[in-house]
Amino acid sequence: MAMSEMFTQLGSVAAGIMFLWAMFRQYLPYELLPHVQKYSHKLVSFVNPYINITFQEYSADRWRRSEAYVAIEDYLSSNSSSRARRLKADIIKDSQSVALSMDDHEEVTDEFQGVKLWWAARKSSPKTQSFSFYPASDEKRYYRLSFHKRNRDLIVGTYLNHVIKEGKAIAVRKRQRKLFTNNPSQNWYGYKRSVWSHVPFDHPATFETLAMESKKKEEIVTDLTIFRTRKQYYSKIGKAWKRGYLLHGPPGTGKSSMIAAMANLLNYDIYDVELTSVKDNTELRKLLIETTSKSIIVIEDIDCSLDLTGQRKKKKEEEKEESKDDPLRMKGKENESKESKVTLSGLLNFIDGLWSACGEERLIVFTTNHVEKLDPALIRRGRMDKHIELSYCCFEAFKVLAKNYLDIDSHNLFPSIERLLGETNMTPADVAENLMPKSITDDPETACLEDLIQAIETAKEEARVKAEKEAKEKEEEEERLKKEKEAKEKEEAEEKEKTEEKVKENGVVPAVKENGVIS
Repeated sequence: MAMSEMFTQLGSVAAGIMFLWAMFRQYLPYELLPHVQKYSHKLVSFVNPYINITFQEYSADRWRRSEAYVAIEDYLSSNSSSRARRLKADIIKDSQSVALSMDDHEEVTDEFQGVKLWWAARKSSPKTQSFSFYPASDEKRYYRLSFHKRNRDLIVGTYLNHVIKEGKAIAVRKRQRKLFTNNPSQNWYGYKRSVWSHVPFDHPATFETLAMESKKKEEIVTDLTIFRTRKQYYSKIGKAWKRGYLLHGPPGTGKSSMIAAMANLLNYDIYDVELTSVKDNTELRKLLIETTSKSIIVIEDIDCSLDLTGQRKKKKEEEKEESKDDPLRMKGKENESKESKVTLSGLLNFIDGLWSACGEERLIVFTTNHVEKLDPALIRRGRMDKHIELSYCCFEAFKVLAKNYLDIDSHNLFPSIERLLGETNMTPADVAENLMPKSITDDPETACLEDLIQAIETAKEEARVKAEKEAKEKEEEEERLKKEKEAKEKEEAEEKEKTEEKVKENGVVPAVKENGVIS
């Protein structure tokens, strides 16, 4: 009976305290509340021997996820699975393993050199609800570390460094490489904002499977390997640790496969930038800030993404003149101009300006089918440091494809294919398509090689017909120009004769203007 009475009294006291606190919060002047909180915290610190350190997920500008928060998350993920009761699960590393991490409002203990500590995962929500198309305040996650104040020097000086270092090592071990693409800017705001979306990167391309000359492959691999080990060198010469590659050549020559092989060689992530969805230079800069080190930033078909040929102003003036008498066309052009205002200057600053140094160990790769269309300022050395031409399939590249697709190193049809490839332009993609078995036969190698020979001969014949047609059109054009010239000369001669006859009849010499035309 005494026990039940005691609980009843405790419940009454707790209810009374809560009532008084609610009244206190309601009627206390708002201006005095910060002072009350300040001195109440001081009062608690006298009797509470524990220190709390908070690690926010995002910094004040909320544009970059805190590296400390990410490292702590990875560190706790390896310790919390055996201690926490509520966990979050995610699949990592080629979808073959599960990573566990602390759920919100969960707490685990850790021990370091005989000292006990407490980690807690917390989430805070905004106190006021506001309607906005771009909500700036939303749920905020953070980790809170608690420890006794007598261990302050050990925790701040040694333990936190240990946590950060171990967390980064764990991240490297469980890292799943990713392929990113940029989101529309309306998804960039709020707690669940996402500048980039990603999927696991599992492209199988390697330099061993690329269809190109072995000497060129060896040169590229050496260049990439040297770049990866040159951190101190780039710091010494005062340059950002980045390198630009321009991949150019006809469609189907393996530019995308080359990028995948580079990523697999270096173990880098890939950021595929879609310039047409970037509204202006500021958004382009924000995308760059959100990329990580050890990554490849790719802009494919840059000659088609935006008008970066140096003729933009002239082109816009011509379009403006053409649209003056067509309001519907003018309105369409205005809507189109709202989609992207990225300029050549903005792109140059993106790859080679001050903001390009906000990360390190990155490659910037441009691809194009028409390198001659690009502005020289965009592809000069120092921005695109290495230009790699990927051309039509040669015999050496064919042997790589034959090994990949048919697993053969030689065949009695190889000499015929070597001769035909030397006479005809065919891309590696077209060659590979013909080397892929399309039916079940007793001798698929011979069947595929015969199909390839037939395809090359067909392409050769088509090229011959096209060349003859172009030559004939050229000849006809020359003949037309020649006839027009003869007709003009004949007309001038007749005009001259008429003038001379007129002079003879009238006996007056006509005046000659300064430009030599007889009036």
